[in-house]
Amino acid sequence: MDDRAGLLRKASVIALVGNAALAAAKLTVGAISGSLAVLGDGIDSSTDVVIAIVTLFTARVVDKPGDREHPYGHARAETMATTILSFVVFFAGAQLFARTAKALLSGEAAAMPSRIAIYVTVASILGKLALSWSQFHYGKKAGSAMLVANGKNMRSDVVISASVLAGLAFTYILGLPILDRVAALLVSIWIVKVAVGIFLETNTELMDGVSDGELYSSLFAAVSSVPGAGNPHRARIRHHGALLIIDLDIEVDRELSVGQAHRIAIQVESAIKASMADVYDVIVHVEPAGNSEEGERYGLTPREHEGGET
Repeated sequence: MDDRAGLLRKASVIALVGNAALAAAKLTVGAISGSLAVLGDGIDSSTDVVIAIVTLFTARVVDKPGDREHPYGHARAETMATTILSFVVFFAGAQLFARTAKALLSGEAAAMPSRIAIYVTVASILGKLALSWSQFHYGKKAGSAMLVANGKNMRSDVVISASVLAGLAFTYILGLPILDRVAALLVSIWIVKVAVGIFLETNTELMDGVSDGELYSSLFAAVSSVPGAGNPHRARIRHHGALLIIDLDIEVDRELSVGQAHRIAIQVESAIKASMADVYDVIVHVEPAGNSEEGERYGLTPREHEGGET
């Protein structure tokens, strides 16, 4: 956990310093050059600075051990931070959209941006490529959905800066400064799209769901490898940050003693942890073979997972 928190902090510092430099450059140049698209790109980079600060704070929180109020630890703070991230990005995109739409509808003549806007946009593309790679690298290494989401956000920033660059190029080639505003409007729509995508991904975890169906295949295979453990059902897998919490029911020979049934349950737990990565906890409930409770609400079973009928 200490190594993981260290990776989160390192990635956050890189993102913070890099985005702060890019945001300052683009906001300054955007204001001086009169390019609304570059200014909008700078606003987007400013949100990345906020995201980096949130990530740094989260790295400190997830590193805390479990306590009386948080017996499962503090890993879910990462999910909450990612959700906050999506709202910050959405707000920035919505603000830029409103400002750009107002400028387009006002009918005011747009001034031709100065050429320095092109230079800072090229620098932004190169810088964002490097920052995006760093977030994906540390995110995959640490198993952090938050860093991967931030990497996706920065990758979209590359597309944004490229769109701004294209808009500036056409602005100069065609001599139509209004194209700068059109580019800014497209940038705002893209930012909002990215924010919604990040939110939908984190919503699965907040609702205690998993998007990777292969996890259940691995779970059932692990149970099948234990002699005496049968009919795994009421299986439920949920994320706790980068970790997994699993609970399920199994059936054993009804003639076994409590001690023997318990040993099978321990073997099932060990088999699951050996075959599945990043398992925080496994809860196994033992039932006598053939047990059936009317009205019992089942979770996934092997047959349901394979698409069969139960």
